[in-house]
Amino acid sequence: MGTELEWKYAVPDPSLLDRVLAWEEVRSRMVEEPRRYHMRTDYYDAPDRRFSRHKITIRRRMENERSVVCVKAPLPEGSDPHLRGEWELEAEDLRSALPRLVNLGAPGAILEPVCLQRLCGADFLRRAVLLRFADGSAAELALDCGSLFGPTESAPLCELELELKEGAPGAALAFAEALAEGFSLQLEPLGKFTRASALE
Repeated sequence: MGTELEWKYAVPDPSLLDRVLAWEEVRSRMVEEPRRYHMRTDYYDAPDRRFSRHKITIRRRMENERSVVCVKAPLPEGSDPHLRGEWELEAEDLRSALPRLVNLGAPGAILEPVCLQRLCGADFLRRAVLLRFADGSAAELALDCGSLFGPTESAPLCELELELKEGAPGAALAFAEALAEGFSLQLEPLGKFTRASALE
């Protein structure tokens, strides 16, 4: 089972994203040059929204030319509340991907015989770079700018995420807090799906 631990911040001005990438605290930890992705994400649920009611997210995302299907779900009670279960694989469609994701550990409920329908989505440019910390841990810094959309409405999207990739979370958390303080950023408590699904 995969897990996801990340810190997400709202960015009030897209020009701040360039400043973050140029910040010496970021540059000195980069192990590569930033990668660029055009992300087109579609989120799915049953007509009665049974999965989102249980905080299960089903999505298909185009990452440039690569199609990735992902399921996210809460971990068992008593787990770290900042962690979520995350399972993903490369696949062209949900029908072929969901049984394979269940085999990897995703909730079996996603195989219930219901017709999944697209609810909402996001379309954005992501710049991502891997950062390495002194304790050997690593985190990916992702800077997203674009839009969220519902059936008829859209809303601007501008945020950054720091997701732990290797090691203990202490150094990444300290870096996230320094980043937020240095650029006066506020935590974004709601994920892209939650915000997009609120749009008409």
